[in-house]
Amino acid sequence: MSTHFDSNNQILSARAFANRLGITQTELALLTGVDRHSFYRQSGLRKLNEAVRPLMRILTIAAEMTGSDQRAVLWFKHQPIPGWAGKTAFDLVSERKSDRVLAYLLSVQSGVYP
Repeated sequence: MSTHFDSNNQILSARAFANRLGITQTELALLTGVDRHSFYRQSGLRKLNEAVRPLMRILTIAAEMTGSDQRAVLWFKHQPIPGWAGKTAFDLVSERKSDRVLAYLLSVQSGVYP
């Protein structure tokens, strides 16, 4: 991935975005709560863009902390977050708990380890 995740970017293709994350479009639908069949309609892409804003913010912060987009994605998908019974950021975002992941990252970034 040559570009940083940026909350101002607009998703032009659900498939391309899913590929950047190394997930399927079905997993992207589960992650965002947007019906995957709507990815092919303009209104669906608008919903997807809105739904991925917290995800993109999480990945941007994680990329700053880990040093690369690739490491950020690996962390997001595979690294359990302390205090969440082995759940990863991917798991928590899927459960609509993006705010908790953001709070965790911001506290770690500021030197406070929950």
